[in-house]
Amino acid sequence: MRAISYSRYGGPEVLEFGDHPDPKVGPDKVLVKVRAAAVNPVDWKAQAGYLDTIFDTVFPVIPGWDVSGVVVQPGVSVPEYAVGDEVMGYVREDVLSHGTFAEYVAAPVRTLARKPRNLGFEEAAALPLAGLTAYQVLHRALRVRSGDTVLVHAASGAVGSMAVQIARHLGARVIGAAREHAQDRVRELGAEPVPYGDGFLHRVRELAPHGVDAAFDTVGGQMLKDSAHLLAPEGRLASIADGEVVGLGGHYYWVRPDTDDLTALAELVEQGALTVRVAKTFPLDRAADAQRANQEGGLHGKVVVTVDWPDH
Repeated sequence: MRAISYSRYGGPEVLEFGDHPDPKVGPDKVLVKVRAAAVNPVDWKAQAGYLDTIFDTVFPVIPGWDVSGVVVQPGVSVPEYAVGDEVMGYVREDVLSHGTFAEYVAAPVRTLARKPRNLGFEEAAALPLAGLTAYQVLHRALRVRSGDTVLVHAASGAVGSMAVQIARHLGARVIGAAREHAQDRVRELGAEPVPYGDGFLHRVRELAPHGVDAAFDTVGGQMLKDSAHLLAPEGRLASIADGEVVGLGGHYYWVRPDTDDLTALAELVEQGALTVRVAKTFPLDRAADAQRANQEGGLHGKVVVTVDWPDH
């Protein structure tokens, strides 16, 4: 199969496009013919070696954790899927080696769910990591419920935009913090927008004079500290960006693959409660350009790598 890989840590320049052995399909795995794979910041951070202390790395590494595609072969102990099923997944394993920027990926069954019927493959590939992060933080770390006021940071970003929509579906009022140029997008998602910059704390307090019930930090640093000051007396705080949140009485959260949660996200999409936006797509052999676009930021939507198959 053809795939993108790197044989040493570095930036986009270390990515190479070439031939690799076809994946082996273990008993609990599903061979997926990849149609699309989304780019996430964790991809290039892992590639740069920033996660070397927590992940074993076996070079050459095929990057990518998000995927959508079609089942080619279920493992011998996988009755859940049949050949031809359309799936999506957050294919994170404990070793960096066999990712999703390839024509095929052997995905553990625990990382997959059926693709929403009303999404194309590009949009479906953009959903798992960002969607699961938002879903799990809101449900497990922050325990958001109807009537809560929730502050979401970077509310127009990949995770933030999902969090706004999911929190609104739960019946919460959402205050969406974002840069000045993204205010319209935040309002479109269903949140009350608040721009960053001088007076940020005052602007949030005007909207929530008694404090927010939950704060979802995706930025870290000063924004995390500000969030702690904006909480109501029994308010909950969670961060996916800064471990210092623990010292502030909150939760530091790392997303994990979960079929049930992915299925719940798919249901929200099919109900029209959750939308997914793709900003740019690149063919597989231009994955380095896709990574650069993700690093540059400023996009309202995900960057997705697509695999061109002659029969489509």
